[in-house]
Amino acid sequence: MDKEKYLDRIKYSGKSKPNLDLLKKLQKQHLLNVPFENLDIHYNIPIELNINRIYKKIVLNNRGGFCYELNGLFFELLLALNFEAKRISARVYSQEKGYGEEFDHFAIIVKIDGEEYLSDVGFGDFTFEPLKIDIGKIQNDECGTYLIDKYDEKYFRVNKVENGKITPEYIFQKEKKDFNDYQEMCKYHQTSPDSHFTQKRLISLPTTNGRITITGNKLKITESGSTTESEIKNEIEFRQHLRNLFNIIE
Repeated sequence: MDKEKYLDRIKYSGKSKPNLDLLKKLQKQHLLNVPFENLDIHYNIPIELNINRIYKKIVLNNRGGFCYELNGLFFELLLALNFEAKRISARVYSQEKGYGEEFDHFAIIVKIDGEEYLSDVGFGDFTFEPLKIDIGKIQNDECGTYLIDKYDEKYFRVNKVENGKITPEYIFQKEKKDFNDYQEMCKYHQTSPDSHFTQKRLISLPTTNGRITITGNKLKITESGSTTESEIKNEIEFRQHLRNLFNIIE
């Protein structure tokens, strides 16, 4: 992996001393420039937990990916920049089904000056900055308000706070994981009809004042609190949006 090309891909230039300021900048730049997307699943292209293949896809071919790819590669960048980091397993919350299986989601814990931070560039609509694992403390950034609390003896929980309402995002453990540990759930999310990734194609990218998302054949653009939605008529129009809105050339 060429870390300089990776930094160019996320449009980061500057100091590379492994501190909290750098982690914040890297996470935000990654989110603003690398979309969360599941297009390979709908192109019937297998997604493998192979860092060289993921690097080629995201950095060299200017694509995005889902959590195993995005956080998998970001983790390698953090190590290359001498951060103290570890892969962790998380279980995503849904109102209908509760929490998913172990390894449902891949996230990262980074330790800086004795403090632990949850870093995540692979969850879609999430915080621009890493969250300090500080139980019960409200944390704010440009993307919203968050709270980490204890779920039970084993798990920590990430919550989003909106208008006084607390909504779970996912639960996680701090135990260090290996990349191959996510293999079974990575395959499940590509192949199972019960996975939301197989049901509709999705590509989403935050902007500095909103978000651009394609779900199925619907384009949704939010800008400064105002949202517009439109129907994508055909594949030609879909590919035009990929090129013009996400800089993806198929």
